[in-house]
Amino acid sequence: MFVDRHDAGRRLAGLLEHLAAENPIVVGVPRQGMPVAEVVATALRAPLDVLVVRRVVVPVEGRGVAVGAVGEGGVRLIDHDLVAATGVELDELTALERVEALEVERQVHRYRGDLGRTDLRGRTVLVVDDGIASGSTARAACRVVRALGAARVVMAAPIVPEGWAELVGADVDDVVSVERGPEPLTVAGWYANAQAVSDDEVVASLRAAASAAELQY
Repeated sequence: MFVDRHDAGRRLAGLLEHLAAENPIVVGVPRQGMPVAEVVATALRAPLDVLVVRRVVVPVEGRGVAVGAVGEGGVRLIDHDLVAATGVELDELTALERVEALEVERQVHRYRGDLGRTDLRGRTVLVVDDGIASGSTARAACRVVRALGAARVVMAAPIVPEGWAELVGADVDDVVSVERGPEPLTVAGWYANAQAVSDDEVVASLRAAASAAELQY
């Protein structure tokens, strides 16, 4: 159990200290992952960026079922077996993906503004979220950074499901977590204070990191 995302970030950063020598780049999964990522980046004195991914959710019998995710760079991760089980038609799935892809573009513009995307080529990249539930968003995020040229991809989250690290395959080189919980995992339930993070807070984190980086040089 974590007090809040800053507490989770401090505890996670302690497990990532050995990677500081690799001069990593930290990318946070918005919105809830950004406070955790900011704490980790500060502790490791690493650059901080955002990595936008969106879940693709299809309606099934009055509820939403996440069948995959889309992210920056046109990366998509769809569980086709799950799609088949839901009975959703291909054209409906395509339309839902398109909507989420447009939202990815909107969020990228909203968060970064005039800040350029950090060059990940040849670098160790820590993909940080506040927790992993189904894992589709996390895997899509890791695929994005891999597609952007990262040499090593480490997925880091305070809480992940038992056995998840063994399922991600080539998408991730390593998984680091403070706690592991049973599936199905409800991330918010691991936080005493799970207050939602706003878009403005994400932007503020990125601006603060950019200002700090300028001062270092």
